[in-house]
Amino acid sequence: MTTATTGHCLCGDVSYRADGPIADVLHCHCEPCRRATGNFVAAARTARSTMTIQGEEHLRWHDLGFSQYGFCANCGSHLFWVAADRPDLYSLQLGCVDDAAGMDLAGVWFADDSQNHNVLPADVPHFSGNDAGA
Repeated sequence: MTTATTGHCLCGDVSYRADGPIADVLHCHCEPCRRATGNFVAAARTARSTMTIQGEEHLRWHDLGFSQYGFCANCGSHLFWVAADRPDLYSLQLGCVDDAAGMDLAGVWFADDSQNHNVLPADVPHFSGNDAGA
């Protein structure tokens, strides 16, 4: 997908535009993602250099060492996550993307950690960690 992708938090204090290609979607069921967001994460990566963020003064980061979660200080919406070993990429949390049409699911990370209420899609690869995918 190469058209502009926009999104914003629940209250609208933080919004963004990505003007570059967006990778296919990955679901992550690791414990940090579940605890940070309240369920599994659905995210798609884009180059940080393509991002324009409005309201960045309202953006806060929770640093776990191996990754950071970016969220709105006012409403708490999780907008991004960034892997420590790939700070040049932002993973957009799809719940905050304005239009996710055309973004296809490529795989499931930490599938073995999925909670019972989540049904994993059978038509994409499942990984025990985040060692594959975008």
